[in-house]
Amino acid sequence: MSATNFWLFLAAALVIAAIPGPGIFYVAARTLSEGRTSGFASTAGTALGGLVHVLAGSLGISAIILASAELFAVVKFVGALYLVWLGVRTFRSAGRVLSLESEAVGDSRAFRDGVLVEALNPKTAAFFLAFIPQFLDPASSSPTLQFIALGAISVTLNTLADVVVVLMAAATRTQLIVRPHLMRRLTQGSGLFIAGLGLSLALARRPVPG
Repeated sequence: MSATNFWLFLAAALVIAAIPGPGIFYVAARTLSEGRTSGFASTAGTALGGLVHVLAGSLGISAIILASAELFAVVKFVGALYLVWLGVRTFRSAGRVLSLESEAVGDSRAFRDGVLVEALNPKTAAFFLAFIPQFLDPASSSPTLQFIALGAISVTLNTLADVVVVLMAAATRTQLIVRPHLMRRLTQGSGLFIAGLGLSLALARRPVPG
């Protein structure tokens, strides 16, 4: 691709990464409820989930899912139910003993949750299929590799934004950890917010091809 196209893509990807979205809100809620290491684990998971969409988009799998109302609905509702379940679990965990960091087993679970939450979000697939092709060089002999490379850059920028959010949320949590009652309410709020993301995903409509 041309240098102009690349810099245009990079500028657009930076702006998109800086705009708060479901991924940022999700890792913030996990950090506030479970701690910094859990937030980083969630961030790593959503990054891997994003790369799954990049690979699926480059192979045409995402296009097949988005073209089928049935497949889109299945993926959407599985992802929505998973988010709602995570939210309920977080809400119910608010009464446990609080600590500055989550347990190691919780971190591995947070990573797994992050992967599934992102990979089961068809809206992410729709975004990559709508955004990246605008910057591909149609004359190139390897559009698939271009798609993967630009997708990987976009995921990296999004992940860096998530890391900043985790650090900010962790600092806030550190200030609140000495106030158990307030921290309990914050954890419950985080759970409700995660469940709300699931309900929002359930209401998402399948993009109509232009």
